[in-house]
Amino acid sequence: MDARILAAHRRRPRTLIVLIPFLAAVALSGCTGAATPTPSAATDAPSTATPTAPPATSKASVSPAAEAPFPVTLTDDEGTSVTIPAEPTRIVTLTPAATETLFALGLGDRIVGKAEDVLLYPPQASAVPDVEKFDGSAVAVDVEQIVADKADLVIAGGNFGTPPDTVQQLRDLGLPVVVVYAPTVDGVYTDIKLLGWAVGRSGEAAAMVATMRAGFDAVTAAVADAPRPRVYYELDATGAYYGPSDQSFLAQMIGLAGGDPITTGSPDKYDISAERLLAEDPEVILLADAAYGVTAADVAARPGWSTMTAVKNGDIRPIDDSTVTRPGPRLFQGLELLASTIHPELTIAASSPIPPAP
Repeated sequence: MDARILAAHRRRPRTLIVLIPFLAAVALSGCTGAATPTPSAATDAPSTATPTAPPATSKASVSPAAEAPFPVTLTDDEGTSVTIPAEPTRIVTLTPAATETLFALGLGDRIVGKAEDVLLYPPQASAVPDVEKFDGSAVAVDVEQIVADKADLVIAGGNFGTPPDTVQQLRDLGLPVVVVYAPTVDGVYTDIKLLGWAVGRSGEAAAMVATMRAGFDAVTAAVADAPRPRVYYELDATGAYYGPSDQSFLAQMIGLAGGDPITTGSPDKYDISAERLLAEDPEVILLADAAYGVTAADVAARPGWSTMTAVKNGDIRPIDDSTVTRPGPRLFQGLELLASTIHPELTIAASSPIPPAP
């Protein structure tokens, strides 16, 4: 499953909700309102570090040209061509990252419905009604409310973040639906540009990406000469142990933050055996589930774990992964937090959030 979906949909302490399989080969795309050449994936990647996960293939393009007049036709992350007839003024965001991105673009007042967000950000989004919720076993979208809200653009989550049949239902009703899903950092940049183009704010989106890339570059420069400890990032330990899969977004983030990620041994599974963890011998254990009551003492008391280097040295550290795993405008702050938690001996500058565009 996707670590970001896990973080977004937890409902009670230490309850793992398995919503979706992680698709490591999801195709990323940007958009094109005009026939403009696309920046390559390499130009959008952080410039001072090599990702630990292979970049995904891009199906479409992001135009760096001046704002095109509406209507705009673009291609979303699932390869679907979407035409937006006029600049959207009533938008529904069915992913928390899309909600954040639109607020950062200064368009929070245009959002008429959003996905429920247990890690709500920004606080102003609390005024937007939830039209997508998780009932404990499935994602439910209130299609009737979206239609009643007279939405003129819906931003949905790929990789089953929004049920595919719901996406099709909305499209059958004549609503333009742009599906986004970014399995890599490069894909996050591309999707922010994609959303900027879709809402008529491509210039602001490009500036946002430039700020994020500068933040990533500063972190990767800060950790460039540091040792790379073996890092186990624990998402959950309810019934089984869950950490990053081999080709996951989270594994890439750990690598960029100056760690050597201990992964599950699978490209798309997030459960990891205790035997594999013992063999990998983490030097640092990061507890994303600390917010749900898991402590360093709990970890040290697990059968056999006392032999791990991280346990023997007391390097079991809580981390707030709300910025680490959310593919939105604060992702560079997530990398800063991740790097400073892995490398407390280094000085990693903490940045301020990107303010909403005027």
